[in-house]
Amino acid sequence: MPSSSTRKVTLLGATGSIGRSTLDVIAQQPDAYELYAVTAHRSREALLDICLRFAPTRAVIGTESDAEWLRMQLREGGRGDVDVSHGEAGLLEVSRAAEVDTVMAAIIGAAGLLPTLAAVESGKRVLLANKEALVMSGGLFMDAVTRHGATLLPIDSEHNAIYQCLPMQHRGGLSRHGVSRLLLTASGGPFWKWPLAELEAVTPDQACAHPNWSMGRKISVDSATMMNKGLELIEACWLFDATPAQIEVVVHPQSIVHSMVGYADGSVLAQMGNPDMRTPIAYGLSWPSRIEAGVEPLDLFAISRLDFEAPDESRFPCLRLAREAMQAGGTAPATLNAANEIAVQAFLDEKLSFLDIARLVDATLAATEVRAADSLDVVLCEDARARQLAERLLHQRSF
Repeated sequence: MPSSSTRKVTLLGATGSIGRSTLDVIAQQPDAYELYAVTAHRSREALLDICLRFAPTRAVIGTESDAEWLRMQLREGGRGDVDVSHGEAGLLEVSRAAEVDTVMAAIIGAAGLLPTLAAVESGKRVLLANKEALVMSGGLFMDAVTRHGATLLPIDSEHNAIYQCLPMQHRGGLSRHGVSRLLLTASGGPFWKWPLAELEAVTPDQACAHPNWSMGRKISVDSATMMNKGLELIEACWLFDATPAQIEVVVHPQSIVHSMVGYADGSVLAQMGNPDMRTPIAYGLSWPSRIEAGVEPLDLFAISRLDFEAPDESRFPCLRLAREAMQAGGTAPATLNAANEIAVQAFLDEKLSFLDIARLVDATLAATEVRAADSLDVVLCEDARARQLAERLLHQRSF
């Protein structure tokens, strides 16, 4: 039975790759963590399996019909005591629940913003695996973290690595703490060495075949275009109070060095490990302590070498577009993210070529006026506006 010191966890996005890794870590530490709530958008069979295995107090799914199906299946499986709800209201409830002290924010895309922000505003320990929340509303989000006394721990392997290599107190400008630069590593994805002429014919299955990481299809495509690294650059600016000029992207195909921090005295601190998301998840769950995560020890002799290269932004323009959006500020990053989500889905649906992803994002940014991101309503309005514009440009092939 859970003890009084057990952390109660809400897992937003339980059926995705981060969710599955989180469940694996929790299963290895049954006395330390208890699942209060699990959520999924459409994957009702996978959510049912999680409920039967872990017996959370609550479960949330996207639609009322799926919620009714889940209730029926849980009753038949002897877990009728699981409280099942649906939709955004359900997500917000389990993110704010007084019983919960830790929220894993692993919903992919803009859909994760409101429940993640609800957890922040409730003063929770928030394990941030949803980079889009910061990309869309960075200043508002970080202000809410401070105002409500939330603990924000980054879970993306790169940001988690930087967090581990920085001084405990690093807000207020990196240079004040002796930090000269952040080195954000990138695998380069599956097409790093492909001739540019061949990228036009890339298929969704090829783009989703990441050489090092097991991820969902959307984030795999983002990795292949290097938009994922662009979004991570924006996220790093907000997380670590950095400017785009202080962040250097380094292509590291082996994905062993997860990121680095350069200091004014010439030192560079790196966090290394096998490419396994259970490591940063375990760090976030147990911080400031450390726990067993089920990850194989790093064998440096088997690796034998580590390679580093500069990114070619002319071949992967999404990285440039993200940097420019962050420099523009205001609602530009939200527009970038919205257009990218539309473009990636169109590519996965085989309505758009691989190289057209960047072209559509670029066209959407060019046709959008940047506004001050001074309220959540403005951010959400610009997100919706950018999606409509990207859809129209896609339909008209005007990019």
